[in-house]
Amino acid sequence: MGEQGAGPLSGVLVADFSRILAGPYATMLLADLGADVIKVEGPGGDDTRTWMPPVREGTSTYYLGVNRNKRSVVLDLADPADLDLARRLVRRADVMIQNFRPGGLRRFGLDYDSVAAVNERIVYASISGFGTAAGADLPGYDLMVQAASGLMSLTGEPDGPPYKAGVAVIDVMAGLHAALGILAALHHRAQGGAGQHVEVDLLSSALSGLVNHASGHVAGGASPWRMGNAHPSLFPYEPMPAADGELVVIAGNDGQFRRLCQVLDLPALPDDPRFRHNPDRTANREALRPILVERLRRRTRDEWFRDLRAAGVPCAPINTVDDGVALARELGLDPVVTVGGVPGIRNPIRLSATRPRYDLPPPGLDEHGGDVRAWLRAD
Repeated sequence: MGEQGAGPLSGVLVADFSRILAGPYATMLLADLGADVIKVEGPGGDDTRTWMPPVREGTSTYYLGVNRNKRSVVLDLADPADLDLARRLVRRADVMIQNFRPGGLRRFGLDYDSVAAVNERIVYASISGFGTAAGADLPGYDLMVQAASGLMSLTGEPDGPPYKAGVAVIDVMAGLHAALGILAALHHRAQGGAGQHVEVDLLSSALSGLVNHASGHVAGGASPWRMGNAHPSLFPYEPMPAADGELVVIAGNDGQFRRLCQVLDLPALPDDPRFRHNPDRTANREALRPILVERLRRRTRDEWFRDLRAAGVPCAPINTVDDGVALARELGLDPVVTVGGVPGIRNPIRLSATRPRYDLPPPGLDEHGGDVRAWLRAD
């Protein structure tokens, strides 16, 4: 099999039996960092190959977004010859990752216990929707977990219906947690330990990702509810209308609020007892907000963005996605990489000595199947 670029995970072989988003996102991050990822697909391919529009040259951009730097091989686990190759792959692998329904791989001898019996060094990562106990029968779709976790109850206007987030944020968080767990297990193994089973479920990732809201409930007995774009513990921390659109304005501490007032030409406001400290501003937000809005409406959002940014006040225009990519370019973040003619978003991790690699575009179905099968048969 062909050589790929070096990276901090160079030499780590990942057998990727996952599909859709959480698992493929995790393995793409690992692949960018140098891991050799073999994407094992059934005859129909990863589900997201058919999730379109949008498309690029007939291929789903959903699939393209999370499958860079991998090789694809089709293995039909119901076929004895292909199943033998799958078992050969996991015997060689450092990492196996899968998001079949809990117990779904046991009949193929590809569950953790079976794989660990023939490869004691394996780091075996399982991603499920609701764990392996009473929730094992529930399928793991992001929208279900946004609903069940409470996240949707926090998203939307107070007097309106709940809304999902605009991206499958729980899948993304679970992918990040899976990648972190895999790296922790690899480090443990490198220190002389054995392989182990890494388990991540979407509901636990969601509850962890609810951070202050989950903590407010379990530690403070609070029952958070949706507040639109407002923050329960901080003000200002929300969009406000400028002359030509909305601008997010934040005062995370008293110094930032004082600088905000200086730019808005409201010099006396920070010394008003109603607004002197954040708890005061939060308690009196209904009195403070119209004062700020009256000033912000006098100029455009870009003018305010320029001047508030120069004063060290956190703020941002509410951009479209294309505006966001353009801003990242303007800020020198180089957000887009093109691999094999396919543009994608750069790996967000920057390492000074071992940079992420961008060697392979997202593979076509079974694009590397011949090479992978020949390599496995040579075992």
